[in-house]
Amino acid sequence: MSFEDELGEALRRAGDGFTADRHALVEAGERRGRRLVARRRASVIGGSVLSLALIGTAGAYAGGLLGGADRVEIATPPMPSGGPSGGGGDGIPEPLPQPPRGTGAVSSSQMVEVLKGLLPEGTLSVERANGTDGSAGAGVRGVYDDGQGGAGISLVVTRVDPNGSMANTTTLCTKKATRPDDNCTTEQLADGSKLLIQQGYAAQNHDIDIKEWRAALVTPQGFLVELSAQNALPMETTKASRPNPPLSPAQLRAVVISDKWHPALNDLPAAPQQRQGWTPANPNALRDLKAVEQLEKMVTRMKVPVISKGGESRSGYVVVDDGKGKSLVRLDVVKETGAPDFEGNVPSPNDGIRTKVTQGPAEKGSGVAAWTVDTRYRNGLRVTVTAYNAADQSGKATRETPALTLELLQQITTDPMWFELDHFASA
Repeated sequence: MSFEDELGEALRRAGDGFTADRHALVEAGERRGRRLVARRRASVIGGSVLSLALIGTAGAYAGGLLGGADRVEIATPPMPSGGPSGGGGDGIPEPLPQPPRGTGAVSSSQMVEVLKGLLPEGTLSVERANGTDGSAGAGVRGVYDDGQGGAGISLVVTRVDPNGSMANTTTLCTKKATRPDDNCTTEQLADGSKLLIQQGYAAQNHDIDIKEWRAALVTPQGFLVELSAQNALPMETTKASRPNPPLSPAQLRAVVISDKWHPALNDLPAAPQQRQGWTPANPNALRDLKAVEQLEKMVTRMKVPVISKGGESRSGYVVVDDGKGKSLVRLDVVKETGAPDFEGNVPSPNDGIRTKVTQGPAEKGSGVAAWTVDTRYRNGLRVTVTAYNAADQSGKATRETPALTLELLQQITTDPMWFELDHFASA
């Protein structure tokens, strides 16, 4: 039997033999989503600024920004997988530099008073605040109430490399496949500053109607001011306290562009320059990967029409329609260390890789099925592709089965181009 026939038969056996407790899977996904929201709200003052997903599933700033009664602290950024070797030839980027510490010329109480003066009429109950002597810039977190219900509000004032990835990501609108923002715009101001206004959600679960609206400004000098507001109390993960956040996009904008933050920003030293990636010998290195472009090319070669796409760097998606209904296909590429956390259950075209095939229900969505092929290469590169029988994994099923078969999905994860990434050929 040829490899192709053997592969097809193994995939069919894997699919036929798969059973899943749909109720348990949905419950587990729901619990995990709520834990992530709670952890996110508990650990960050400015949410999206200091918990940035820096390239797909790569490292991010995280941790208790408001630790202690009167100070913001930031946890040390997690080292990328592969250890603290920096940006070397192994394709692992160095960690982001720590934010600078100021002299403390602007106190926490002064930060609170400036914020109160810039907000519309209402009351601000401060939970935590710090001045410019903190190691993560300055900030305020609390509950703001304009008379129509209290809601969480968070402010971050810090310095970043204006040409670095943090500055870029903070002001970038990204198209989400599961729950798109209601509105998101990035504006370049006359002085060269970039301003993001985003009206999104605190969770990608459609059953959790907690909205999060924010404005983020990054200036050419590296000043970063971000203000976010929710329509729920801090730490609330499921129940909104009002229909919308208490600050409109225009009011968020007015706060972050105010020059009243300049004394605090000027008291902070300029942020260290971020490295702009690394320079491996292989021009197809992982850092240059745009997953959505690779996915689109592969699917197009399969003669399946792509009707929309999105994502960036190592995570991307396309929505395809072969005439039988729309189908979402997601691709994720990560670099891991250590042994793979799964055993392969289908043959792979190379002894150095393992491939696992699963079929089951998506975490959310009525009748939505997810077919996944997960392939891990011997150097830690992991390529995962999932196809759904819906245009939105949290929406409604649009067809009986996903548009791409398991055989086609494995063609994507074992494509020869992955061998060229991250020095795989020489690994």
